[in-house]
Amino acid sequence: MRLIQIFARAALTALTLMTPATLLAEPLRIVIDSGVIEPMPYAVPNFIDEGGAGEYAANISRVIASDLTGTGLFREIGPEAFISQVTSFGAPVAYSDWQAINAQALVTGAVSGSGDQIVVKFRVYDVFSGAELGEGMQFAGTPGSWRRMAHKVADAVYSRITGEGGYFDSRVVYVAESGPKNARLKQLAVMDYDGANIQYLTDNSALVLAPRFSPTGDRILFTSYATGFPQIYLMSAADLSIRALDQQDGTMTFAPRFSPDGNRVVFSLERGGNTDIYTLDIGSGALSQLTDSPAIETGPSYSPDGSQIVFESDRSGTQQIYIMSAGGGEPVRVSNGNGRYGTPVWSPRGDMIAFTKQNEGRFHIGVMLVDGLEERLLTSSFLDEGPSWAPNGRVIMFTRQGAGEGGEAALFSVDISGRNLRQITTDGPSSDPAWSPLLP
Repeated sequence: MRLIQIFARAALTALTLMTPATLLAEPLRIVIDSGVIEPMPYAVPNFIDEGGAGEYAANISRVIASDLTGTGLFREIGPEAFISQVTSFGAPVAYSDWQAINAQALVTGAVSGSGDQIVVKFRVYDVFSGAELGEGMQFAGTPGSWRRMAHKVADAVYSRITGEGGYFDSRVVYVAESGPKNARLKQLAVMDYDGANIQYLTDNSALVLAPRFSPTGDRILFTSYATGFPQIYLMSAADLSIRALDQQDGTMTFAPRFSPDGNRVVFSLERGGNTDIYTLDIGSGALSQLTDSPAIETGPSYSPDGSQIVFESDRSGTQQIYIMSAGGGEPVRVSNGNGRYGTPVWSPRGDMIAFTKQNEGRFHIGVMLVDGLEERLLTSSFLDEGPSWAPNGRVIMFTRQGAGEGGEAALFSVDISGRNLRQITTDGPSSDPAWSPLLP
């Protein structure tokens, strides 16, 4: 399937619905920090079928609830506790009935269908203040995009209550694995952030690694062993066409990432036994060397403003994290704890760096401020590696693999406080996740 069909970019349009509600002076709000958060109780009755919606109304409601509850910030109150029943989208809200079951937020909605289009509209209420939170909205799209519309509603609810951007209407590209553990077959796949709608982008005829979305989601970088040696390739999201980048005899290229403007690629190039970091201008093919060291230097990632690059290097004798100017120059070491650090990735918010850490026989996913301070380990297992940030910079997805023959790779997510560790269900063993930006 063509990736442009997978994303269904043209199928979804956001529209303002009705009149704005009066905003609260002190709106309902979850403050996300590193402390323990008591999940906010909320209710999302099944959306009303206003005609032609079939099963979409109930299914959309369930996806919204799954998105919100899955964050660990919200706790759904089930319909068995409801006193009031929502029978009409325009009916007044019986706030006292929802207060009685301790619902702090209420999400109501309706779905209608006609021909090849369905329309979803929703409202969010602060139950204890007795007022609508923000404005009612509606989304329109094809029946095949109903899950996207549900994710968009959940993003809007999440943003209104937390004050931060959502991440549900996004995709994840990853490596789908099959075959025996000592002879794994690997191919690129893409899915919704929650594991739904899996589509395969390549076959398993060549080993593939480390896929990465472009800043606009229209291209994918990855490393392939199609030639017998690692080389970086660029895939078009429109037609899945693939072309090699900077193939030079006697070299190996790997660990690519896009620059924030999408015009350049930063990657590692090995020549004559030495591995350094380079950038390539995608349009002109101009190549620039950024590091020149006998050390192994890899895993580069741009800062969101494109001014700096974080990478891993063993120039100090052990694998550590360094930051340098995007144009090269003398790097500064920022990792200072015990153990080895690798796979650094700059947060889309610009405030943190996620990394893999190996120490005392355990692997961890961690975060630190960009100056290396306030290091915090979020996970610990036999093998955790390869963090990727959600578009809002609050959740990290990574690969976890167990020990022994039965220890298969799987995708997990965790928030930056170390709470809410969750496995993402896929068709089989999976690794190397990379989050897309929010879909348009």
